[in-house]
Amino acid sequence: MTQLRYEIADRVATLTLDGPSRKNPLTFELYAELRDWFRKLPSEEEIKAVVITGAGGNFSSGGDVHDIIGPLTTRTPTELLEFTQMTGDVVKAMLVAPQPIVAAVDGVCVGAGAMLAMASDLRYGTARSKVAFLFVRVGLAGCDMGACAMLPRILGHGRAAELLYTGRAMPGTQALEWGFYSDLCEPEAVLGRAHAVARELAYGPTAAHAMTKRMLHDEWDMPLDAAIDSEARAQAFCMETGDFRRAYEAFVTKTTPAFQGN
Repeated sequence: MTQLRYEIADRVATLTLDGPSRKNPLTFELYAELRDWFRKLPSEEEIKAVVITGAGGNFSSGGDVHDIIGPLTTRTPTELLEFTQMTGDVVKAMLVAPQPIVAAVDGVCVGAGAMLAMASDLRYGTARSKVAFLFVRVGLAGCDMGACAMLPRILGHGRAAELLYTGRAMPGTQALEWGFYSDLCEPEAVLGRAHAVARELAYGPTAAHAMTKRMLHDEWDMPLDAAIDSEARAQAFCMETGDFRRAYEAFVTKTTPAFQGN
């Protein structure tokens, strides 16, 4: 069974999906643990950014065939809906957490594992990684955990539709070209790159980062005029923070601002 390992250092929490013998599959228990962990993030003042990755050269093979797919075939309609809502709650919790989440993706990243990567704010991958939304391969629709809403916003409608209809694997080079990844790294360097980015964010104006994340989420379905008004209020709020003043004072004195997240 995949275990969820987490550690905190330098204001960054690292989550590792640890079940390498089976490429870090997700189980009922792991979904619930991830949901609960991400739901606690708004109150975790020590954590300013998150890195999520997988053990053993793979990110995640998604929902475990034996531990999840098989049992689901015997569940009642009510139980099935409870399960799909729980998996969606993992993504919801990731999206509303104020901390930026950075995914370090190597090897297999498919199904629900691909959704965890997509729900992250930034993704760094490797050329050998394979990202696939495999729901169609088990007779299910591509509309899982928010995939039909999120993937078109990242890749565009046509590219997202092709991946969701076919379930084919998207190699790392194509994932970079299509905008799924921010950059490609060598396998031995991808986790370090994710940590470096996360640390930079963690020592930056974290209240402002949280606002950026919130606005990216909230403005998905806003008319442009409403989005402009919402951003005006958000930016005015950020101008009230100490970090805004610290940045100005550092500019005047030609020093590096020491952001404190308030």
